[in-house]
Amino acid sequence: MTPQTANTAQPAPVSIRDPRLDFYRGIAMFIILIAHVPGNFWALWIPARFGFSDATEIFVFCSGMASAIAFGKAFATRGWFLGTARVAFRVWQVYWAHIAVFFAIALLMATLNSTELFKKDYIGSLNLWPFFKDTAPNLIGLMTLTYVPNYFDILPMYIAILALMPFVVGLRNMHGALAIVFVLVLWLGANMGYLWMPAEPWSERKWFFNPFGWQLVFFTGFALMSGWLPQPPLNKWLVALAIVIVLATVPFAYFRVLRAFPEFKAIAGDIKFLTTKTEFGLFRYIHFLALAYLGWAVAGEGGQRLIARGQSVFAKAWRVILKIIMKVGQQSLAVFVFSMVLARFIGFMFDQLGRDTWTVVAGNLIGFVLITSIAYLAGWFKSQPWRARPAK
Repeated sequence: MTPQTANTAQPAPVSIRDPRLDFYRGIAMFIILIAHVPGNFWALWIPARFGFSDATEIFVFCSGMASAIAFGKAFATRGWFLGTARVAFRVWQVYWAHIAVFFAIALLMATLNSTELFKKDYIGSLNLWPFFKDTAPNLIGLMTLTYVPNYFDILPMYIAILALMPFVVGLRNMHGALAIVFVLVLWLGANMGYLWMPAEPWSERKWFFNPFGWQLVFFTGFALMSGWLPQPPLNKWLVALAIVIVLATVPFAYFRVLRAFPEFKAIAGDIKFLTTKTEFGLFRYIHFLALAYLGWAVAGEGGQRLIARGQSVFAKAWRVILKIIMKVGQQSLAVFVFSMVLARFIGFMFDQLGRDTWTVVAGNLIGFVLITSIAYLAGWFKSQPWRARPAK
C-alpha cells in the first residue's frame, strides 16, 4: 500500500484491495463471534482482555480503509455529489441489515421463550421486553435509530459514521486542515459529553458506541488508505515504542492482574475516562495505533510477510488458512450480520449442552465454519455467476 500524495483534494481512487486489510478484518470477524457468544470462555483470551482496544477498533479502522477503496474512486472521478450518492446507497444497505438483524434475533429469542422446555428468559437476556411489551413506540424508535438495544449498536454506529463521510470529504476538498479539525472536534465533543445519540425513548441511556467518538478511528483508516496521511516509517525505535505501549496497558486491563493487585484496579478506575469504550477514549486510540503499527510491521510491505512461500506442509496449510481469513474479511458485512444471530444460537446450545471444554471448543469451531461458509456464499452471489456467458 503506497499512499498517494496528500495535496490532491479528493480521496485517492484506490482500486486494489490491500491483503492486510482483508486479513486483519477477517481476524476481527472471528474475534467478534467469540466475544458475542454468551458464556464463551474463549472470550477470556481475545485481545480485549489484555489491552484497552479490541476487535471493534480493528473492524472500524479497516472499514475506514475499505471505504476509501469502495467510495474514494466515486468521489475522485465522479465528483462530490455522486460520491455522496454512493455513500447514501451503502447507508441504505447497512440500515436494512441492522433492521433484519434485530428482527431475526428478536424472533429467535421469542421462539425460545415460547416453549416450556427452556427455563431461561432469552428475551430478558437482551433486554428486549420493552420492545415486546410496548411495540408501537419502540418500533418507531427502532426504525428511526432512537431505540438501539446494546447488542445491536455496532451497525447504527457504522451508519452514522458513513453519513459523516461526505462532510469530511467536502471539507478536505476545501482544505485538508478543515477535515482534521472537524474530526477532532467531533471526537472531543463526544468525550466531553456534548455529542451523543439517544438509545431509548424512556430513559437517558445513550448509544453504547458513540459514533462521534468512534469516527476518529474510522477516518484515520480512511485517511491512510486515501493518501491524506503518509504511511508511517518502519524503524526499530517505533516498533519498540509500540511494544512498550501494548505491554504497559496489560496490568490495567487484564482481569487477573486487576484481581491480584488492587492498586492497578484503582488506577484503572481513575483513568476510565481515557479508556472508555462508549466515547472512544484517548488511551484506547493510542493503544490501537500501537497495535496497528505492530500489525503493519509484522505483515510487511503489501502484506508480503503474510504469504508463506515454499511447498512444506506448514506453508501449504497456512496459505489455505490465509485464504479463508481473507475471504471472511472481504465479506465482513454479511459475516457480521450472520454472526450476530449465530452467536445467540450458539449460546443457547451451550445452555442446553453445558459449557465444558470440548462443548465450547466444538461450538466455536462450528461457528468458524459457518461464518466462513457465509463469506464464500456471499462472495459467490456478488460474483453474479448467472451473468457469465457459457463458453462456445
